[in-house]
Amino acid sequence: MGQLPREAHALVYVKDLDELKLEEGDDRHLRRSLRLGPAEPVIAADGKGRWRLCRLHPTEPGFLEQSGPLEIDPPGFPEITVAFPPLKGERTELAVRGLTELGVDRIVLIDTERSVVTWDPARAAQRLLRLERVAKEAGMQSRRARLPLIEGVLEVSAWLLQGAGRHRAVAHMGGGPPDLNTCEVAVGPEGGWDRSELDIAHVRVGLGPRVLRAETAALTVGAALCLLREGIVRSAATERFR
Repeated sequence: MGQLPREAHALVYVKDLDELKLEEGDDRHLRRSLRLGPAEPVIAADGKGRWRLCRLHPTEPGFLEQSGPLEIDPPGFPEITVAFPPLKGERTELAVRGLTELGVDRIVLIDTERSVVTWDPARAAQRLLRLERVAKEAGMQSRRARLPLIEGVLEVSAWLLQGAGRHRAVAHMGGGPPDLNTCEVAVGPEGGWDRSELDIAHVRVGLGPRVLRAETAALTVGAALCLLREGIVRSAATERFR
């Protein structure tokens, strides 16, 4: 298992780590925007944890050249999931971008009783593809070899019931502090949770005394859980994961 090298100047995603063909626009980005030369190190990753150190191919534009062995970035443990409803404007993309940069493993779009935005089922697949592209851009910026899985839109009550015994919780004022025993947390819509949804959720996670916008709450719980997992902050409840 390999640690991503800090000396690399960029990370790009490729479909085949042996062929190392760059996707459209990535070669131009590396050569023109970042002004990288053939001798400068670049990480090529498949988005599923596999990566290798490379450099720009000196004679074949659009391709990389191997300069290191195939490595694997192991998945984080425990896996961290943040769920939230689709939001107005670009706020859904903002949340997905930030959660990807933070290191969240799974992002779930949920439908709640008080959701303001409802996705047309016929266009949901296109919207998810757009969010996957946003996550890919964020992953390149934050040097992630393993991209988050993005799912949705799932009905929140069913999602909570499916997670019985799997550390799922809802973010709600007055709940306990975030810890790795509740590593799958759903954030409610602007209007808050319906009582029926709170009755299903056996565990509640508090994010402080203030009322947060949905995207702020999603990023807050994602940051708290990722920092706990990485050991940057600690709590007594998470010591058993060390």
